[in-house]
Amino acid sequence: MSTSVIKAVSVSKHVATASASIAILQDVSLEVEQGESIALVGVSGAGKSTLMTLLAGLDTPSSGKIELLGQSLTQLDDEARAALRSEAIGFVFQSFLLIPSLTALENVMLPCLIRGEPTDVVRATELLAQVGLAGRETHLPTQLSGGEQQRVALARAFMSKPKILFADEPTGNLDQHTASNVIDLLFALNRDHGTTLVLVTHDPQLAERCDRVLRIEAGMVAAA
Repeated sequence: MSTSVIKAVSVSKHVATASASIAILQDVSLEVEQGESIALVGVSGAGKSTLMTLLAGLDTPSSGKIELLGQSLTQLDDEARAALRSEAIGFVFQSFLLIPSLTALENVMLPCLIRGEPTDVVRATELLAQVGLAGRETHLPTQLSGGEQQRVALARAFMSKPKILFADEPTGNLDQHTASNVIDLLFALNRDHGTTLVLVTHDPQLAERCDRVLRIEAGMVAAA
């Protein structure tokens, strides 16, 4: 029995311009198993981030089918896709996307507020401690370094106990030493929570930490 949580079949994405249609992705097929970590690598413009946004249901393909956690994304409307993301998906981006006016603790609890659920202060505090920010709960993003802000973003991503975590260049704005620490935290949290990880990265060391590497070249999946 298949345990795949993501399945893409012949997925293509085209963007129309004034004079032509540009192919961003072409005939991409892949499966990601439950608990697996995969890295999407390739040069800038290869289509890595576009593929991630399609797999996460943030955008829809021009053709092909995508299943996320057994649901066909191409058959869901915007509201249903948003509900699925809120329920089961976590995100970490290169830009930390913290709310400047909220404290570290409030930023971590943000998924609860978005879903209209009671704020779980205990869980948020525990997650901040797991990423090494115990005692920094009341600090605003401007009072935290870049690495600390990304740690808050990691804690926030795991707040809703996601089944799948999508990370797009999560260390892209960090220096090498800080990036290394954040990478260790990312994989430790992923292991501890049993989450499936889909990672977009230019960093070969980060990619090597994953179970599998998929190289995207000119919008197609090539041999890693």
